[in-house]
Amino acid sequence: MRQELKLIDGLRKQFTGTFVRYGKKTGFKGYPLTTILLSNVVCTASSKINCDHLWFNLTKEFDNIKLVEGDTVMFDARVKEYTKGYKGHRYDDDDYMNEHPIESDYKLSHPTKIKLIKRIK
Repeated sequence: MRQELKLIDGLRKQFTGTFVRYGKKTGFKGYPLTTILLSNVVCTASSKINCDHLWFNLTKEFDNIKLVEGDTVMFDARVKEYTKGYKGHRYDDDDYMNEHPIESDYKLSHPTKIKLIKRIK
């Protein structure tokens, strides 16, 4: 669990993070969605690392920056609680369900005011 984010649950703050790579996930109707991975996410108010990594959907604001590995971005986002873990129908596979138990965690949602701070050449 991301304990540092739990302390500011529900608040909108400014964060910085380092772009690692692009990824893909399946959307609601099965279409592929592009995602981005940010590492070393820090709340600028506290200057402490809030989490080692977070995934975001590739929004228009992120896409306009044309991120390259190592770029540092600043953005505003709201801390929200979410449920993670396996929620499918593999009742016969107890090992799989034990490896991915349902639990609460915290994420950053609705990133806005996205700015490129440092570009690695």
